[in-house]
Amino acid sequence: QINFGSIFLGKVPVHEEVHRCAGQIYGFKGCIRDFQVNHKELFIIDEALEGRNVENCNVPICDYHPCHNGGTCTSDEENWYCECPKLYTGKLCQFATCDENPCGNGATCFPKSRRDAVCLCPYGRSGILCSDAINITQPSFSGTDIFGYTSFLAYSTIPNITFYYEFRLKFQLANHHSALRDNLIFFTGQKGQGLNGDDFLELGIRNGRVVYSYNLGSGTATIISKPLDLTLNIHVIHLGRNLQKGWLKVDDQKNKTVTSPGRLVGLNVFSQFYLGGYREYTPELLPKGPRFKNGFQGCIFDVQVRTSLNEGFKSPGTPEGHPNSGRSVGQCKDSPCSLIKCRNGGKCIESGSTVYCDCLTGWKGAFCTETVSVCDPEHDPPHLCQQGSTCVPLPRGYTCHCPLGTTGTYCEQG
Repeated sequence: QINFGSIFLGKVPVHEEVHRCAGQIYGFKGCIRDFQVNHKELFIIDEALEGRNVENCNVPICDYHPCHNGGTCTSDEENWYCECPKLYTGKLCQFATCDENPCGNGATCFPKSRRDAVCLCPYGRSGILCSDAINITQPSFSGTDIFGYTSFLAYSTIPNITFYYEFRLKFQLANHHSALRDNLIFFTGQKGQGLNGDDFLELGIRNGRVVYSYNLGSGTATIISKPLDLTLNIHVIHLGRNLQKGWLKVDDQKNKTVTSPGRLVGLNVFSQFYLGGYREYTPELLPKGPRFKNGFQGCIFDVQVRTSLNEGFKSPGTPEGHPNSGRSVGQCKDSPCSLIKCRNGGKCIESGSTVYCDCLTGWKGAFCTETVSVCDPEHDPPHLCQQGSTCVPLPRGYTCHCPLGTTGTYCEQG
């Protein structure tokens, strides 16, 4: 056991007698917290008998990780700032283009730039802000757009599909170059995730051929058609399954059959019935084996299903033919760009019912009618004001207003 007369934190007072082993004794520089002797916590300030040159510990602000949305905090002795990732602004990177969502009717807002947004329209809506109602009788799908979203329709789960089903549908391709590569036509799955062993049913196009796959829980069965006859304007598909045996007929090609592996005979799926694409950015939740990378490009219509030989075909959905939701789906052969006029050389881009103006350098805004200021993030070349300073446009060029502790033309000097 050792008995202490006093415990000193930081540095021994000069009037105390100290036995030095060698050299000088230097005081501690930094912060001391949570001081404990044996099992008793000592409150450093409240229980101190005396002290000198002690002040409250100033923790660098960056230690508190103040920046939002992946911003990087940088600080010196006096100042700090957040270096924001693309599309975020504000002292704490707390503001994004879509924070003040301009899109209407439940549209998906996507930040095209720090100040411009694109509205990905829900089912039944079109226009720059998705404010225009449209009637869709033959859905048109645009595949995977440049933002990574697929256009899709989602219908309620198809009931009584366990042991028997038949599907009939027609489709028209929009682009023979990209629409034939790796494109989903429809999908429904056990949990909507396609995990190993999960039941699923899906149809798509790969390398110019129709691919039909299903898994009853004991292995995947797949039928691949012959190459599509691209001289045909409209293609017709008829497929089905009875217990383990499935079949596929495409256009005038011969009927092809397959038998699923294992002993299971029932298809148990609970997800919605997705047509043309999938809800996620990319269909990452589709089964890994036959996963299709892109959404469908073109029109899909006259989709019908029956789950018994003794009943007639009907359209999916509750009520019949009505989807629960959708995104960027237009009416076949309609062009949203026919109603939009982009200014100052801007190009109208359409993706199903979604439409926006792609502006030339120096212009911004929904219709490319606003000029890009030299201080705007979109300006090319960007301004040179250092992070933490403020760029102020002038009649000719710009100037940088520096924060405390910095100087120089671009606030680059401490």
